[in-house]
Amino acid sequence: MSEIINNSEQRKKILKGLILKLHQGWDQEDVRLELQESLRQIPYGEVVEVEQELIAEGLPAEEVLKLCDAHSAVLQGNIDLEAVKPVPEGHPVDVFQKENKELINTTAKARMLLREISEMAEGAAGKENEKILQLRGVFNLLYDVDKHYQRKEYLLFPFLESKGITGPPKVMWGKHDEIRELIKGSIEILQQPGLTKNDLLAAAPLVIEPALFGVEDMTVKEEQILLPMALDKLNNSEWDQISRQSLEIGFCLYDPPNLWQTEEGAREDTGMLQKHDNRVQFPSGNLRAEELLSILNSVPFDMTFVDKDDKVKYFTQGTERIFQRNRAILNRDVRHCHPPASAHIVDKIIDDFKSGRQNRAPFWINMKGRMIHIEYFALRNANGEYLGILEVSQDITRYRELQGEQRILSYT
Repeated sequence: MSEIINNSEQRKKILKGLILKLHQGWDQEDVRLELQESLRQIPYGEVVEVEQELIAEGLPAEEVLKLCDAHSAVLQGNIDLEAVKPVPEGHPVDVFQKENKELINTTAKARMLLREISEMAEGAAGKENEKILQLRGVFNLLYDVDKHYQRKEYLLFPFLESKGITGPPKVMWGKHDEIRELIKGSIEILQQPGLTKNDLLAAAPLVIEPALFGVEDMTVKEEQILLPMALDKLNNSEWDQISRQSLEIGFCLYDPPNLWQTEEGAREDTGMLQKHDNRVQFPSGNLRAEELLSILNSVPFDMTFVDKDDKVKYFTQGTERIFQRNRAILNRDVRHCHPPASAHIVDKIIDDFKSGRQNRAPFWINMKGRMIHIEYFALRNANGEYLGILEVSQDITRYRELQGEQRILSYT
């Protein structure tokens, strides 16, 4: 037995045979027991190599995709992770892992709400509606996983493919698409007017529970196979490129305080700033990036920009924020940044702005003894084409209390 365990080719041959048994319809538990008896544990890299070989030998990637969940169920707990390299805080792998923790917390909250709804006594319609609304909010958050998957698809997978690892990324991308559709389907169900407890529980095994399982299972695939393998295959320069480009896509339920960067990458960024002076030219003058950033973060109000595709693209970072923001909202659909109960109002504002019926929408609220003014502005270019929405929020309490006047000459 020790000869088999210590021989890579023998391990891969056994694993390949076990995967083919799954393909032939063998019971997952039987295959798991056989795996434990014959291999006990297999290095993560060999799992990837076996999938790659199976596809190269003619097993269609679509068939591997169908068996993907079975592979995961059989292999879970049997993959050797002792040789996984540690990563510093802010490294792309560290960010993926911390996002996975938040995803697991979010699916756990969804499962808890489902359980609470199922255990509710008949006739508690008000509480049912409240819990269903909360569940809808959780699924809106869960769709943030799209950014997590996009960073894998557009930043990580190309580097793996350049090293000849093409099969597993293709299979994993297919699972991403399945999970996205399941989450979308769950949100559509939860948005239905008059949704009852019985309607929800009937749909849960078909769409909602598979969506939660899909997200959870993908975190296992990443933690046990994809990320350890990527750490082995990619060099620091490649991780640096992934780190710097991650901001363009955004983060999932987690806002990394700092993003990892190589010393060479930091020097390159500094050199570019000096070379081009990093100025933005406007019709009325120009500003260096640090000047523009300081201006935006010094104005006495919060601003958030939503682009023409309804995605949050930017927010100011002043010291006195009214509403909390973090970079996890970047590239999120703005509808998912508001409570589900107000989603229809957000839809109406967006529709009115895009159609040209309205150009601004002001609101004011009392919040913890403060008067908060919130106004949305439709942004258009010189030709009148819609560019997006600017949200401006300001604490106007002190302005309402002003009396008389204070001229500049009274400054001391």
